Amino acid sequence: MSVIFKPILWVGSSRKDMRALPEDVQDEIGFDLFYVQRGLTPDSAKPLKGFGGANVLEIVCDYNTNTYRAVYTVRFTERVYALHVFQKKSKSGTALPKTDAELIKSRLKLAEEMEKARREKMKRPAGKK
Repeated sequence: MSVIFKPILWVGSSRKDMRALPEDVQDEIGFDLFYVQRGLTPDSAKPLKGFGGANVLEIVCDYNTNTYRAVYTVRFTERVYALHVFQKKSKSGTALPKTDAELIKSRLKLAEEMEKARREKMKRPAGKK
């Protein structure tokens, strides 16, 4: 039996933001994203509230009294889109800060456009642009 392996597409500055995190956090989130690439859901992932279901998820990582999050979507069958990676700084409990929620919404829309363009490109006959 072959293992499904979906590539990750990093939207916006999410890859750069991931690389700016502490190394231990990068390792933990990276390992969880590897699970996602294989079609699995890591224990640290949960649906992100306010995004309509279980196709936008967040990985939560606690490290040195700080909380880090990586938000991704599995809405598309062949790709995983990493939408946002950040350190949670809100003082309002576990609620997602409004600025982060808006950024995730805009990047989700961008991911949808990227996926649509990719699918249209695949439909074209070879040699045509």
